[in-house]
Amino acid sequence: MVKILGIPGALRRGSFNRSLLRAAVEVVPAGVTLEVASIDDVPLYDGDIETALKDQGGFPPAVRALRAKVAAADALLIVSPEYNQSVPGVLKNALDWLSREGPAKEEVCKGKPVALIGATPGLGGTRMAQTAWLPVFRGLGMRPWFGRQLYVAGAGKVFDAEGRMVDDKVRALLTTFIAEYAAEVERDRSLAGSP
Repeated sequence: MVKILGIPGALRRGSFNRSLLRAAVEVVPAGVTLEVASIDDVPLYDGDIETALKDQGGFPPAVRALRAKVAAADALLIVSPEYNQSVPGVLKNALDWLSREGPAKEEVCKGKPVALIGATPGLGGTRMAQTAWLPVFRGLGMRPWFGRQLYVAGAGKVFDAEGRMVDDKVRALLTTFIAEYAAEVERDRSLAGSP
């Protein structure tokens, strides 16, 4: 069973990226789970908080919960909007917390496969944000998957008022993306387990 953790990059309940992640959960193939994480309660990174919580590993409860989910996952799926031609601050903040070593010097993101998709009402999809994420992933020692790209443009027509995906073409692209990513993660796991 391949375990993928999906992390939405927007806090707004009705965001297109949360809708895109929900649609991804609906299209996972057999033998794959896609759990949705939350960054809603992750505070702004502050070294003083980290120091004050040394007896709790240096992390607030929401960060500890997210770190545990990342550590337990085989791979990550980041679903990121594009803000001002770059990454959203709330998601970058969550990854900044994840970048911190734990009490046992563990780095939960290091070596973790990561795929990136995003949705926007504009015409450019989330191309600039997806490019801007690459140095962050490199800095965390993550392994970005480049097997396929998915930039959802014109998201207002892709999702209905309740956030359900209504565009069959985009659903097909998303289905292929998730299936191919999961297959790559499974191949990597098999190779890692080989003598």
